[in-house]
Amino acid sequence: MSMKSKKPILLVSGLGLLMVILLVVFSFYSDSKEAETKNYLGPAGIPVSREMRAELTAPPNVPGPTGRRKAKKLIVDMEVLEQEGVMSDGVKYIYWTFGGSVPGSFIRSKIGDEVEFHLKNHPDNKLPHNIDLHAVTGPGGGATSSFVAPGHETQFSFKVLNPGLYVYHCATAPVGMHIANGMYGLILVEPEEGLPEVDKEYYIMQGDFYTKGENGERGLQPFDMKKAVDEDADYVVFNGKVGSLTGDNAITANVGETVRLYVGNGGPNLVSSFHVIGEIFDRVRVEGGDFINNNVQTTLIPAGGAAIVEFKVDVPGTFILVDHSIFRAFNKGALGMLKVQGDENKKIYSGKQEEGVYQPEGSGIQEMPVDNDLVQVNKTATSLKEKMEFGKATYMRTCFACHQAEGQGIPNAFPPLAKSDYLNADLERAIDIVLHGKTGEITVNGKKYNSVMTKQDITDEEVANVLTYIYNSWGNSKKEVTQAMVTSRRNVH
Repeated sequence: MSMKSKKPILLVSGLGLLMVILLVVFSFYSDSKEAETKNYLGPAGIPVSREMRAELTAPPNVPGPTGRRKAKKLIVDMEVLEQEGVMSDGVKYIYWTFGGSVPGSFIRSKIGDEVEFHLKNHPDNKLPHNIDLHAVTGPGGGATSSFVAPGHETQFSFKVLNPGLYVYHCATAPVGMHIANGMYGLILVEPEEGLPEVDKEYYIMQGDFYTKGENGERGLQPFDMKKAVDEDADYVVFNGKVGSLTGDNAITANVGETVRLYVGNGGPNLVSSFHVIGEIFDRVRVEGGDFINNNVQTTLIPAGGAAIVEFKVDVPGTFILVDHSIFRAFNKGALGMLKVQGDENKKIYSGKQEEGVYQPEGSGIQEMPVDNDLVQVNKTATSLKEKMEFGKATYMRTCFACHQAEGQGIPNAFPPLAKSDYLNADLERAIDIVLHGKTGEITVNGKKYNSVMTKQDITDEEVANVLTYIYNSWGNSKKEVTQAMVTSRRNVH
């Protein structure tokens, strides 16, 4: 072939080389601009690549690690379910849940992810709900954007800016009641490089529950608001029920493996003193953040907080997980088990065991004698003015969260008390609702409401005062309710 015939080939080869050089330069420039943007904006500047649906898991399971994947548009699809479950043997409870479990579904994300959150409220539910994620930078942690009535769906988005382990919970009024009924969970935000690999990972979350019946009293137990306000928990449990992590439900590992526990505390009231009997935490990510503490025996986890604990298991046996506020563990349910299989190492532990140690002791309570002469006398209202004063105090303590300061209620959730045709039409019905509660659909001022009014655990005097205050406020019918009226209705149902 002549030199003349080779010129087109050389020209094409030269153009190809030029294209490769231009692509390399462009790629370098793009990477530099991306790094420049990221350095300027921090995590907010991390770009996302493609879209993926989040894997959600019920406790004690955890979704797979994010590894070194790039930030994504992460779709989280979660449904609120109000459903009956088992609190303890023979004891049932109506739980309010994120995803059908207590705690709610575990969410695993990575710093820089753009989370598109879909929250559905099942049409059979009675109440509106929302979600406040402590990993969100924004008003209410998402609560202001996620209020959703039964049968509806809401959507909002947020950029994940801070690595760590964060609590989420419902923040619909009354907030404490929603959390106390099981509406909490954890969202993990991994750093860009991911977390170090371990052999086993588990999801554990403590919560305190308040029931009308005492601990162990059989049957379907309703929530008790007074006990919750008094922080007098009947049950303190891991993962929503007594025995959720014992027996066949125990978590497992093998000798020589490293175990990582994502531990949260939904509260709503009590701090957790988390401890594993017979183990020392090699590493604790204190409060779920960056600070790592080593060789820890017991770690404090505040209500609405979390921690990540890691330890290597060196010998076989059953290791007991507890809240070391110890009566909670052995008498109220905050007890779990890690069963480890493998060869013994008698240099570390002799292996001698005794049956019956570190088992639940049940709810039997021993009491010291009390002085029955010590009684508290409450002042009784003697005038309409005092009834209004005392009634307002009761209203602000028990009714304000749902019905608001001026009795305006919350649209699509809680009916108004101001100028209420339903309230003013039937005084005895109003007394009955305060005494015994109310569920089912009602129509107030032409609008339908289908929620739950809980039975109020207050005295007949307080009922009379608060209803007198309501009837004499906000354009209502000026009725005065007496204690005798309330007492006559006390045993009607």
